[in-house]
Amino acid sequence: MNLDDFSDLIQRPDGGVRRDAEERRERLTVPPGALGRLDELGEWLSAAQQSVPVRAVEQPRLVLFAGDHGVAELGVSGKRAGGAHALVRSALDGASPVAVLARRFSVPMRIVDVSLDCDPELLPESVVRHRVRRGSGRIDVEDAMSAEEAERAVRLGMAIADEEADSGTDLVVLGDLSVGGTTAAATLVAALCGTDASVVTGRGGAGIDDLAWMRKCAAIRDALRRARPVLGDQLELLATSGGADLAAMTGFLLQSAVRRMPVILDGVVAAACALVAQRAAFRAPDWWLAKPGQRGARAVEGAGPDGADPAAGPRGDGGRGQRCAAGPAAGAGRGGAGGRTSRARAGADGGRRGRRGRRGRYGARGRDRHRRRELSPKPARTRPASPGRRSTPRGPGPSSGASAARRTRTGAAYRAPTRRPDTEDRRPTGGRSMPSETSA
Repeated sequence: MNLDDFSDLIQRPDGGVRRDAEERRERLTVPPGALGRLDELGEWLSAAQQSVPVRAVEQPRLVLFAGDHGVAELGVSGKRAGGAHALVRSALDGASPVAVLARRFSVPMRIVDVSLDCDPELLPESVVRHRVRRGSGRIDVEDAMSAEEAERAVRLGMAIADEEADSGTDLVVLGDLSVGGTTAAATLVAALCGTDASVVTGRGGAGIDDLAWMRKCAAIRDALRRARPVLGDQLELLATSGGADLAAMTGFLLQSAVRRMPVILDGVVAAACALVAQRAAFRAPDWWLAKPGQRGARAVEGAGPDGADPAAGPRGDGGRGQRCAAGPAAGAGRGGAGGRTSRARAGADGGRRGRRGRRGRYGARGRDRHRRRELSPKPARTRPASPGRRSTPRGPGPSSGASAARRTRTGAAYRAPTRRPDTEDRRPTGGRSMPSETSA
């Protein structure tokens, strides 16, 4: 299976329809931007529906892919390793926030078990019947899955997209229910965006302390070493450093673009899968839209992370902690992980650079002394005396007023200091002392 084949199957939405939608929007009495991102959402939907004005969404669908990741055993998540089935059970019971919102707006929810680490009897048959494997491997020391399992997961995502398109779904909100999924997603983002592990490491949805953050950063760093050699093959990249649920979401996004079904991305895991799918089919991102306020998916839209604004960068666990860079190190200077990164790098390099690297060339006090020395008037330079000739100080001539002004603090005219005739200038000149002379 070659994901690059999708590039020939996907076509962009009609740009003329979107321009018509923009012109219609400008003719309305409501000022542009008054409705926030609703303007952008309406124009995007108009192009996807090939309709001006945009039609109302009649059959939306919330699709969640569930899976456990072995890297969670390292303590990189605020939730227990192998506990994603509890998240699925909470969503099925209607207690989780996403289930409450879906029920409030009458949006059907579909949960697909791709790689949960639990007994199938704990969940309904409609959820577990698509399972590819039980849990994903620890991506810092082993592959997440085999190449055959990765292909099965991608084909599963494609089949789910075909089922939704055939049932008449006109808008999909794509998300995930996983433990350790943000670690795998951050690895994919860092590998594809060419950025550092600390830039894309966030606090996660449940929140983690500093020690867990460092463990997560180290796990992503180790996984990056294994991911970079296989960047040329997206399917192998998903098998090495992704997971079965991430591979299924990638296949779902690609097939949704083939079927011309618009998708809204929710969370850093969906954003990372969209980034992988974008590498396979560059036209596909026109059929996806990032959730408002989500930094992670902005890399897919072509902006920088945070300021991404990819890469990005993404914020982890549904836009709450990760940073993505669409370019290297984008968004690293902001708070959270980015600020810690700057300080950590300064501390790591401090032993090598010393005071000169952190405080400049002359140090804190030496720099001030150097500046005062440059601003203070300098004594006149004199020429060595010769018989029958009176030496004159090298003061500024008629055309060197600007130089004299630069050498003085106030810009006043230069005046050479006088010297007593009975003193000698002790500066060595050619091995002998030079007799002092009176000023001209």
